[in-house]
Amino acid sequence: MARAVFLFNHDAAHQVSHLAPIAGAMARHHPEVETTVAYASQTVRAQIERLVRPEDAARMNWHELALPRPIAAATGVLDKIAPVTRLARLRLHQPLFKASDAVVSTERTCLRVKRRLRPGTAPLFIRVPHGTGDRSVTFHPDHRQFDLSLVAGPKLKEQLVANGVDAAKIEVTGYSKFEGIDFDAQPDFFANGRPTFVYNPHFDPHLSSWYDAGPDVLRWFASEAGQAYNVIFAPHVMLFRKSVHISPEYKVGRVRPDIPDAARAAPNILIDTDGPRLFDMSYMLAADGYIGDASSQIYEFLMRPRPVFLLDPNAALGSQGEDVLPFLRTGPRVESVNDLGSAIGGWDEVGSRYRAEQEQLIAHTFALSEVPASQRAADAIAAAIARRNGAL
Repeated sequence: MARAVFLFNHDAAHQVSHLAPIAGAMARHHPEVETTVAYASQTVRAQIERLVRPEDAARMNWHELALPRPIAAATGVLDKIAPVTRLARLRLHQPLFKASDAVVSTERTCLRVKRRLRPGTAPLFIRVPHGTGDRSVTFHPDHRQFDLSLVAGPKLKEQLVANGVDAAKIEVTGYSKFEGIDFDAQPDFFANGRPTFVYNPHFDPHLSSWYDAGPDVLRWFASEAGQAYNVIFAPHVMLFRKSVHISPEYKVGRVRPDIPDAARAAPNILIDTDGPRLFDMSYMLAADGYIGDASSQIYEFLMRPRPVFLLDPNAALGSQGEDVLPFLRTGPRVESVNDLGSAIGGWDEVGSRYRAEQEQLIAHTFALSEVPASQRAADAIAAAIARRNGAL
């Protein structure tokens, strides 16, 4: 029997929702392929099991990417510099991948395994991007080495082709994270009738607004003027995993500022740096408006078009322009907290002004269909495995 390994080799759970539904669909629709789930930790496994049907979970083979305790202790220390634990898991569990027909992953570190295996008999390496953002790291040259990329819509396919990925190795299958999401829902975390904004800064020390302006954003919302609104502080989950962040892309390293005490005490501010609602779109659906910078979650937020404010205190986003970063067309770019405070008063008008551009970009980003994205992706994986085994 053929085997597809779905690789969850990250300690944070933010990538799980992009891949777990596809593993579930594979187990359900393709019994001719053994579905193996290789997971980094029990926390990650629990998140996977929350996202797949119990009957699909029962059909899967579960493989924990465990490390011997001495190795885990040593690599854990080094993880502050590089993803050493992830690389050690790939090395130690290489026999699993070697004995498979396809390895499906949301990140490119798995290509380390491909380089070590003999060409011609190695499994297919299939990529499912965890997000639909526009940052240049989305187009790392390593992505040309995947045998197949399954993308959310035509936008990402065009971007990958423009960066040298063979169009024949890309299939548009939709965005499986959206399955089961009620886009009409609007959770209310404050119950005070005030407009609510979500502030979603990225962790990259060059592109993120947090390092130069983030704490002051929260102080402003805690101030008398800011009390007219609510804000959900829901950063990229990796922002608070480290105190120092280094950007290989921009050769920049910075110390992450802490959350100010005034924000923690303010009743109109909800702070969540690592909870499960960061991953299930609860905060994106709850907000009347979005404040952010480089996070691809802006596209998830805009599945229901609403006001967007792009905070760019060091002009890192503006210097790249709308051709490179299309999301810059979805709302005004502001360079200071004072400018944000002034602009936010007209939040409703901002939403109306940018709505057409938002809708156009979303239609280009996500390929919606009556067939679930997870099933489309599972079918593409099964077909690729059949072609591979027929060729062998």
